[in-house]
Amino acid sequence: MRRTDTITGHSDRMRIGPWRGDPALALLSPTPGAPPSPEALHRAVVSIADAGYRSVLTPALTFPEQPVFLDYGFSVHERLHLLRHELFNLPSATAPHTHLRRGRSRDIEAVLNLDGLAFDGFWRFDLNGFLDARHATPRSRFRVACMNNCVVGYHITGVARRLGYLQRLAVHPDFHGRGIGTALIGDALGWCRRRGCESVLVNTQEINERAHLLYRHLGFTDEPNGLAVLDFTFAKSDGS
Repeated sequence: MRRTDTITGHSDRMRIGPWRGDPALALLSPTPGAPPSPEALHRAVVSIADAGYRSVLTPALTFPEQPVFLDYGFSVHERLHLLRHELFNLPSATAPHTHLRRGRSRDIEAVLNLDGLAFDGFWRFDLNGFLDARHATPRSRFRVACMNNCVVGYHITGVARRLGYLQRLAVHPDFHGRGIGTALIGDALGWCRRRGCESVLVNTQEINERAHLLYRHLGFTDEPNGLAVLDFTFAKSDGS
């Protein structure tokens, strides 16, 4: 089966690749804040079908990004909380006994192991998912939190236009409650403000009440419409 990681169109930029390494499931990622035209979406879906995938997932899409996909025939796979921070009163980017630094290539294995402990099977990152988060926006920041030279948390944050996206935040479960998540969020928000962002968005599963409460405690507020991951399954041919 042919795998593709192409970018389609020009103003309608979308990336295509396998979801978490699954050769039957494609991830179709539009540029954040810029939903594709119906024509560009159709070209992308045809390309995915030609590549042999059986179904398609989108990343978490905002309410204004969803209609073109729903009109095409996509369905809601899972709804998520969407929260916004207006970049006032930023939390501290430090935590006791913790050092934040730039993430490096040699950290990726430890980060993926940590991510697998922090998220369930559907949501945890493999290398493709990690790289997709790094390249989802024109600019991004990858930072790790270390204790005794061991990676115990990380974030990936991106900027597109004047909007920031906290793409990923994970803390090793053994180190919850030590301010590491708060420090990583503070680092992400500060970086976005320095890059001229007006606000920052983050999403979390509706069942992840711990993360939802942390974000609200740090000044995020719930957006009224939330987010949704959408999916599309190709009809089986008569010979399948």
